[in-house]
Amino acid sequence: MGLKSVLCAKIEMKANKDVFHDVFTNKPHHVSTMSPLHVQGFDLLEGDIGTVGSKICWTYTLDGEKKISKQILEAIDHENKVLILKEFEGDVTNKYDSFKATLHIETKDEIDLVSWTLEYERPNENVPELINLLNFVVGMTKAIDDHHAN
Repeated sequence: MGLKSVLCAKIEMKANKDVFHDVFTNKPHHVSTMSPLHVQGFDLLEGDIGTVGSKICWTYTLDGEKKISKQILEAIDHENKVLILKEFEGDVTNKYDSFKATLHIETKDEIDLVSWTLEYERPNENVPELINLLNFVVGMTKAIDDHHAN
């Protein structure tokens, strides 16, 4: 049994709060245009964009290295603006027993926030926490926000 971890980040948005939910559910192929330093590509592997059960593949750069993440869209809640992606193949699951990312758009005290939760399981104590991946997601989020705010 591995070591379960959860990392969270909340980023205040300048753009309209509906933008992020729309981008990741309906237009994920635009992410590489909005955040080219982070994400270089998107492919739909199976199903339809924005449909639970569809399979996608991201190509991205983390710590100067090209990476891939094949994910399944596990859940979408349009009303609460929640999206859950689970990696089934890729650079993270090559080292970690499991990986899931949850995107939630929320408003607190009239401030719109993009909330990311990364849940994963490390096989042992020698495998590091995914702090670098959380920083990557925050940077990508800020780049997408800047793209829409300008």
